[in-house]
Amino acid sequence: METPLTPMEFLRRACKVHGGREAVVDGDLRLTYREFGERCDRWSCGLAALGVGKGDRVATIAQNTHQHLEQFYSIPQVGAIIVPMNYRLSSDDFLYMVNHSGAKLVCVQSDYIEMVDAVRSRMPAVQNFVALGDSPGARRDWLDYESLQRSSAREFQRADIREADLLSINYTSGTTSKPKGVMITHRNAWINSVGTLAHWAMTPADRYLWTLPMFHANGWTFTWTVTAAGATHVCLRKAEAAAIYEQVNRERVTHLCAAPTVLISIANGPEAMRQHLRRGVRVLTAGAPPAAATIQRMEAELGWEVTHIYGLTETAPFISICEPVPEHASLSQQARAKVKARQGVELITSGELRVVDHRMSDVPRDGATLGEIVARGNVVMQGYYNDPNATAEAFAGGWFHSGDSAVVHPDGYVEIRDRIKDVIISGGENISSIEVEGALLSHYAVLEVAVVGMPHEKWGEAPEAFVILRAGATATEAELREFARGVLAHFKVPSAFHFVSELPKTATGKIQKFVLRGRPSQIVAQ
Repeated sequence: METPLTPMEFLRRACKVHGGREAVVDGDLRLTYREFGERCDRWSCGLAALGVGKGDRVATIAQNTHQHLEQFYSIPQVGAIIVPMNYRLSSDDFLYMVNHSGAKLVCVQSDYIEMVDAVRSRMPAVQNFVALGDSPGARRDWLDYESLQRSSAREFQRADIREADLLSINYTSGTTSKPKGVMITHRNAWINSVGTLAHWAMTPADRYLWTLPMFHANGWTFTWTVTAAGATHVCLRKAEAAAIYEQVNRERVTHLCAAPTVLISIANGPEAMRQHLRRGVRVLTAGAPPAAATIQRMEAELGWEVTHIYGLTETAPFISICEPVPEHASLSQQARAKVKARQGVELITSGELRVVDHRMSDVPRDGATLGEIVARGNVVMQGYYNDPNATAEAFAGGWFHSGDSAVVHPDGYVEIRDRIKDVIISGGENISSIEVEGALLSHYAVLEVAVVGMPHEKWGEAPEAFVILRAGATATEAELREFARGVLAHFKVPSAFHFVSELPKTATGKIQKFVLRGRPSQIVAQ
């Protein structure tokens, strides 16, 4: 009677229990769970007819559309493995990931077909290319998704799936080397979804806005979590403030996920629209440590509730959450926002999280001693696809090593101080770029900021800040330096402030600090 743990069960149940309920909104298109399930089953039949079966890899390149969402069910249902790729990458990036994963079939939104066409002749393992679009395409050598949908059989028998089977291969950002393919199992994803709902509840009355890219760690598994709750997926192709405001009000959105950089854009969107924005929206933020000032502004000015959660693509992705406890309610709004910026404690389902020194001993709970976050348990990946050396390195000592430097507070809550590679060592002192950024973001004129260590003749390395000012606000380097001296130890104050119009970021909103370190003059000149 044992049933394998797989997110495919979420759709089976949703179709049975919530068949007539609205499942997906994508522009003018609205699908019930029954209709959505039928489309997923028809495409599973279509995949099988194209020769896709157990263990085969199917790559996707698409924005947050209903057609992309369908792939997260149709592909795994036949026992195949979905390989969702960052649509903002280059043709050569697509070529590498398709070939490295050995994808048998590639599904591409029409916007990116030309980029794939430029390299498709060098993808020998791919047997078919499928165009995802809103209307039938007349492209040579491309199969049309909607036409295949209409012609496919309606009855589908799900493949025999074991919970240890691979569900997805998710490629990391590859900021310092070639991207690595993170292998996530059906069990990993099921556990993450259920754990998320245990701490951040959703119901069939809720409506989730897709501000987070579906390709990013499977949309933090919300591709399946929303369905598990019987809630509504509201698709959004571009996470821009005005579009978010419009969808939140029009579709009565209750939940969304966003990286801190997206939170900043939401908090600073068009004021005329912001004044009439629906209140009470619950936001889950992750991807980088959010600044307390950003959380405070979201809650005080918008009336939205922000919860900080932590993890990596390799942990499916959540391993800790800044879970509120009764004691937090007595704190001032500013103090509570500071606590909310921490990474928190383990989810009840994820497994064990520790902060350890170089001997793998737990650091003391003093809020000061730095160590590395390591984890093991139900959500940790199976390994890196076709990369045994990187897998062995990541699992040294029997624990997954995150690469994040953190402290543990007396209450047991973990707080990241930096990526280990981003810790600034100036004159023998460790400086957390995150701490400096958080301090600067509390200045009224600062919209965004990134702090990196740069070579320094006297100190070896010193922090420098790249700053984006709010629209209409002004600030000088001297003013920001004086402000920083009032809230930071003097050795932590940036030695230079660069005013820029934008910061280099990944598609998921993470600031690419290696770009700032490598090409500062070009960034400042923009």
